[in-house]
Amino acid sequence: MKRLRISAISYLNTAPLMWDFEHGSSGAAFEISYTVPSRCASCLCECSADIGIIPAAAYATVPDLVILPGVAIASRRAVRSILLVSKAPLEKVRSVALDNSSMTSVALTKVLFAKWWGGGRVFTSMTPDLDKMLASHDAALLIGDPALKIDRSRYLTHDLAEEWIKLTGKPFVFAFWAVRREALSSAASPVGLATIFQQSRDHGLAPANVEQIIHEWAPRLGLSEEVEREYLTQNVYYYLDASCLEGLRLFYRYAYECGALPIAPRLDFIDAGRAIAV
Repeated sequence: MKRLRISAISYLNTAPLMWDFEHGSSGAAFEISYTVPSRCASCLCECSADIGIIPAAAYATVPDLVILPGVAIASRRAVRSILLVSKAPLEKVRSVALDNSSMTSVALTKVLFAKWWGGGRVFTSMTPDLDKMLASHDAALLIGDPALKIDRSRYLTHDLAEEWIKLTGKPFVFAFWAVRREALSSAASPVGLATIFQQSRDHGLAPANVEQIIHEWAPRLGLSEEVEREYLTQNVYYYLDASCLEGLRLFYRYAYECGALPIAPRLDFIDAGRAIAV
């Protein structure tokens, strides 16, 4: 049985999900590579990876994926790592530079403008360099660790998860684990595969392990341990539960309605050794 290939993201918010793969025995059973969120989806589409922590938006664009249940990168409050940074109030923003390492946050930005903030904006994909983005645009979308490091006293900032939750009353799901349907035949037990990823999340969120993650990542990012602790334990929600699924379906609906994404297929999950649609 060949080792399944995992495409993962090297951001602080994914560190708890990768705990067993980096600190336990699970890593030996898989081939692991790291990239940016948008590339995780591309790796699955190109068949260079079997499992990926994909942006939620990618589920609408990459065919034949099955979701590993229960695990997500989501938020039920301000997330702090998905920011629209602007030089002017929203009503005066006419051009927006979009972080090209993102898919879901790009679609969410377009949904927020189309549904609530007013349409007619010009969107441009750019490398995430805030100074260059704001030199030619009124606002910039930044995601992940670069967003956590923004000096908010210098800019107007809008936390996109917080805005979504305020406007819809639903959590927002940014990413989840998905596997290529074809690759499931290489898994000894599909339901066992789901358990491996759920247990890695659970172990990564154990208080002692969160503290180890914080200790390792604080010097890398130049953030205080207090900021990282609050981010991992309060801002990010790691469970793909019923309320998150409601928010995910609403996002897919709105993104399709405003042209930010194609229509998403029904959600297929691994369950009892087979894929089921819900």
